[in-house]
Amino acid sequence: MLFNARNENIRFSGHDCDYISFGSGDDTLIMLPGVGDGFKTAKGVAVPFSLMYRCFAEDFRVLVFSRRNRLLNGFTTKDMADDLAAIMDKLGVESAHVFGVSQGGMIAQQMAIRHPDKVKSLVLAVTAPRANDIMKDALGTWLKMADKGDYKGIMLDTAERSYTGAYLERGRRMNNLLALAKPKDYTRFRILCESCLEHNAYDDLDRITCPTFIIGADSDKVLGGEASKELAAKIPGAELYMYPGYSHGVYEQAKDFNNRVLEYLLKQK
Repeated sequence: MLFNARNENIRFSGHDCDYISFGSGDDTLIMLPGVGDGFKTAKGVAVPFSLMYRCFAEDFRVLVFSRRNRLLNGFTTKDMADDLAAIMDKLGVESAHVFGVSQGGMIAQQMAIRHPDKVKSLVLAVTAPRANDIMKDALGTWLKMADKGDYKGIMLDTAERSYTGAYLERGRRMNNLLALAKPKDYTRFRILCESCLEHNAYDDLDRITCPTFIIGADSDKVLGGEASKELAAKIPGAELYMYPGYSHGVYEQAKDFNNRVLEYLLKQK
């Protein structure tokens, strides 16, 4: 199979979660996606995902984890980090490089704070240490749309907030197509959004001791560019790169994004 890409599921502590594995490197990279996991887990997308992130396949064994399949109301980013630690133990992964995007970056923060021995290095992309006014507006809007069952509205608003320039029209078309697969239930998505709004690692960020690379976008309309700067100011020794003119979807839109992450990770091996 391409890049050894596999769709997998693991049971742990009485729960289960979907994940993807690919790559043949001698070091482990864990990737954590954002709240889109509330609508679609990693189940069944190993091949397209491994193609999108194929630059990591030679140097790393890549594991991409969804949240547990049955989420309870009030589940927090701390709980999600504890789940990840339990999954790593079950898989026999003593430590790994952890790359989190958006909410995935919030979980990664908690992972480095709560389970520092399991994190070799950290990449935090378009994420925040705590809820701010921009994030409250974006997630509050999506939660209201979820209450109305307006999946198309969520997808189109996400595109408007995530993309810039000529890529915005492509994002509108892509998300409009994705909106055809309307979810049966919004509970999982709501729980993930609410956990973002409750996330607050700010006062504990100075406990992160592993090498940390923060990537932000100065025109981020989901959580604001200042959120990345706030992280960098609080995490000891953190490196910061801000993409000018990009928004929250910079990890999809900027052509050099994956290679920029890879270059940093290779320096930490």
